[in-house]
Amino acid sequence: MTLSSRGVAAVFIGLAAAFAINMMGTTLPTPLYPIYQEQLGFSELMITVIFAVYAVGVIAALIITGSWSDQIGRRPMLALGLIFSAASAVAFIWGGALAPLLIGRLLSGFSAGIFTGTATVAVVEMAPRQWREQATLVATAANMGGLGLGPFVAGILAQYAPAPLLLCFVLDLVLVALAMVVLYLAPETTRKPDRPRLTIRKPAVPPGVRGVFVPAAIAGFAGFAVMGLFTAVAPAFIGKVLGYSNHALTGSVVFMLFIGSTIGQTLQSRLPRPARLPVGCLGLIIGMGFLIAAIESGSLTLMIFAGAIAGAGQGASFRAGMGEITAASPAERRAEVASTFFVVAYVAISIPVVGLGLMARACGLPTAGVIFASAVALLSLISAVSLLARQRARTETAAP
Repeated sequence: MTLSSRGVAAVFIGLAAAFAINMMGTTLPTPLYPIYQEQLGFSELMITVIFAVYAVGVIAALIITGSWSDQIGRRPMLALGLIFSAASAVAFIWGGALAPLLIGRLLSGFSAGIFTGTATVAVVEMAPRQWREQATLVATAANMGGLGLGPFVAGILAQYAPAPLLLCFVLDLVLVALAMVVLYLAPETTRKPDRPRLTIRKPAVPPGVRGVFVPAAIAGFAGFAVMGLFTAVAPAFIGKVLGYSNHALTGSVVFMLFIGSTIGQTLQSRLPRPARLPVGCLGLIIGMGFLIAAIESGSLTLMIFAGAIAGAGQGASFRAGMGEITAASPAERRAEVASTFFVVAYVAISIPVVGLGLMARACGLPTAGVIFASAVALLSLISAVSLLARQRARTETAAP
């Protein structure tokens, strides 16, 4: 299929929009959790378990299908991701009990796991020549922007429109259908082998890469734990600790986290390479300081600052860590190492948040939040110190 330059640009933008639509669907439930709690009687722990099921789906998709788009093409895998996304929306529309919510989150995780790598590559490969240098940034903005739009759109609809548990998912189905149309019109961007081999990619890190991988993975773990905190438990903090019940407000606070992440990923490239990951870790530490202050003082303003600054730190540390890992990895194992990094990141979204739910049951939500934020700050500090020590050792070794 041959496209004109305008056609290539249109498909490029369309694929980026489809990426954003798919990721938006994964975070739509965030501001709705308080409504589910009220109607179905869930505890904070159960909300974190429902959220963690999403991460299980992402990890499973990353491990099982991580290399499949190289074998059968980008378009079939993206179509499968959109099908899972639509099925997730249907499960939430069905709703009314625990089982549909768990099924919806698991299907949403499958969709996100497929899209995270495949859509990024597809957007970059489809970029017009004049936009080639910005293609990765466009893919990142589509990913994080979509994740941020989910709570924002669902919060506004839940607060100001009828059927708060229904309307946003109906809208999602419409948008997914439009994304399917874009995908149908898009050309395939990869050359498929004559005999595809659908293998399962096991997470692994070569010994020579581990010195870089460990501090980057620690920072990535801390950053994604923050994303899990805001997307799973922020509604409870805002409602029960700060005293605000406006769903649109809750969605906007979470939206700020993802906007901050996009900005952090964008601006980190302007820093000297050795400073990128430590500066990202510093952003996480400062953001967690604001979060602790927000919990202790009951300040919504400090909570918003916490989300924005921690998001920027997460974005900067994530992109810098991925860059360091990619540069240190052998070319033939870069995809394998990147997949391992994403597995670590999505483990961070699930297990720590469930731990927070258990702590909230034992000692209350405010205390659990302070402990969680302190642990994230400590992990960020360990990552920064480890990386700086490694950089210093390399400098001393290289010195005559």
